[in-house]
Amino acid sequence: MDSTPAQRRLQAIHGHLTTAAVDSESLLRPNLTAGEFVSEQGYSVVLPEKLQTGKWNVYRSARSPLKLVSRFPDHPEIGTLHDNFVHAVDTFRDYKYLGTRIRVDGTVGEYKWMTYGEASTARSAIGSGLIYHGIPKGACIGLYFINRPEWLIVDHACSAYSYISVPLYDTLGPDAVKYIVNHAVLQVIFCVPETLNSLLSFLADIPTVRLIVVVGGIDDQIPSLPSSTGVKVVTYSKLLSQGRSSLQPFFPPEPEDVATICYTSGTTGTPKGAVLTHGNLIANIAGATMAIKFYPSDVYISYLPLAHIYERANQVMTVYFGVAVGFYQGDNLKLMDDMTALRPTIFCSVPRLYNRIYAGITNAVKTSGVLRERLFNAAYNAKKQALLSGKNPSPMWDRLVFNKIKAKLGGRVRFMASGASPLSPDVMEFLRICFGGEVSEGYGMTETSCVISSMDGDDNLSGHVGSPNPACEIKLVDVPEMNYTSEDQPYPRGEICVRGPIIFQGYHKDEVQTREVVDEDGWLHTGDIGLWSPGGRLKIIDRKKNIFKLAQGEYIAPEKIENVYAKCKFVAQCDSLNSSLVAIVSVDPDVLKAWADSEGIKYQDLGQLCNDPRARAAVLADLDALGREAQLRGFEFVKAVTLVLEPFTLENGLLTPTFKIKRPQAKEYFAKEISTMYSELSTSDPAPSKL
Repeated sequence: MDSTPAQRRLQAIHGHLTTAAVDSESLLRPNLTAGEFVSEQGYSVVLPEKLQTGKWNVYRSARSPLKLVSRFPDHPEIGTLHDNFVHAVDTFRDYKYLGTRIRVDGTVGEYKWMTYGEASTARSAIGSGLIYHGIPKGACIGLYFINRPEWLIVDHACSAYSYISVPLYDTLGPDAVKYIVNHAVLQVIFCVPETLNSLLSFLADIPTVRLIVVVGGIDDQIPSLPSSTGVKVVTYSKLLSQGRSSLQPFFPPEPEDVATICYTSGTTGTPKGAVLTHGNLIANIAGATMAIKFYPSDVYISYLPLAHIYERANQVMTVYFGVAVGFYQGDNLKLMDDMTALRPTIFCSVPRLYNRIYAGITNAVKTSGVLRERLFNAAYNAKKQALLSGKNPSPMWDRLVFNKIKAKLGGRVRFMASGASPLSPDVMEFLRICFGGEVSEGYGMTETSCVISSMDGDDNLSGHVGSPNPACEIKLVDVPEMNYTSEDQPYPRGEICVRGPIIFQGYHKDEVQTREVVDEDGWLHTGDIGLWSPGGRLKIIDRKKNIFKLAQGEYIAPEKIENVYAKCKFVAQCDSLNSSLVAIVSVDPDVLKAWADSEGIKYQDLGQLCNDPRARAAVLADLDALGREAQLRGFEFVKAVTLVLEPFTLENGLLTPTFKIKRPQAKEYFAKEISTMYSELSTSDPAPSKL
């Protein structure tokens, strides 16, 4: 019986590609006829989703076009976070692992280190301590404190004994913490003395909790609760000694077991718990690290919140390579001081901090005098030209200019990563030139266990988020209502959809919301709009639901804010490269006139009145009052307004037939005004000058 044409084509592809797979450097080049089936675009390879469609729309990394990566190619035996840590302990036992500057008495000194072997001993004791208290396998364990060595030790203990770790964080507010504790049925919470009081204040509302462990607490200062509460409070050091005196064998998890439930703050409503398995996290890091290599001599600074997937994934990576992890003191304003003491080689951050570094350095250059400014510009341009032409820049420029700048981050940073929101191309170029290492921008989300795509080390182009993680495939789906389609010229555009072993298991106890984002073919719909630029690079250009991130990573839902400010016929526009919101306000002429009369302000026409700084200040004050009344969070307040007389209408193309604001069109329509507000804000904001 003859096989179907589709099967024959698959066999043909397989025949061509297996020869190619042998030589990973040249990828698909050995047999040119493979071009019939695979369209290569530099960093990505394009396949048709279903061979029958003939549409070349599924992009994979050129590093692994045949098979999505789900394990480390060099260590396929590592299937869980526990395996990953065991491998690290076996390989790097006496290497430095966890470092902190904070002494037991709270003072700050030089970094003191714990080795991989010591951390391994501690995690066995903590896991055994939980068993000693009768906590069953598969229980959810809450971590309610900021980054410090104990966070990772507890997390490793959870992996070794098949517990599920659930991060809790203060920025969610006490109601959200209470919600997560009950929703995930937490039986144990690790906290610090500062978060203990908050927990004890609503103990009656979290009935599933049986044990509270206070990290950094002193035994005789721990409150003893009446036995009627059914809750025990012990210090971390007490739990360590209880575990040490009754050590238990590991209960290793399987790759398909749940490793963590990561609650995302969401923009409206209650937090959603993304359920991630051991296999999800291992696949993500195995794919993401195919392009980058780290070493036991590397040092990483941990200050991004461990409650978020970006830092969690980075920690899986540091363990795999045996990297040393130094923690910040817990105060962002002292981060530069911590970096000077630690001298890290790997620095992962978010655009907000890179923007501050950029602003601080450019400001310092401008105020350093004419000669120094000229020297800086000469060095900058010479190094830029060399990098663009693929040559090695003269070391003289580093000695004269850039080494002083590098010293601000400790002097040894060789790899910088940026994520959480878009990094502007000029800041990216600036970091590459001033710090001289590799600078990579990536894109990811909690639901994909972190990295979806990232830039290749040899890619000099900026303004995009690179090519697919080898552990997933990406396609763009048409969004006709926003005029984004695969037929768009010059480049196909659409909603970014992701599939592969990195996709989460769903939202905890929420089938409905899970089905909203993952379709029946297993594609996760991200809600972000992307385009494919030349070379198979992904660029993010919009957000499907008009939810956007500020530069520091907070989500903004403009509709929610507009509802609060509705009394002002209000539209919020935001460019996510910025760290604050600005607004275009279509004013009510009668209200404006009445206000001007009451203030005794003379004006020729309403247009002149709209431009009057006093009118803008009055509207801003009114918005602030409404925002405070509605308890908006700090970053949800508008920082500048432009008043316009023209209302938003169907006629001028700024409203949909259902009277919703057409955001992309409004943003374009008022581009000049928005740009002016941001440039005024940046000159009036003193913060960037402080590094």
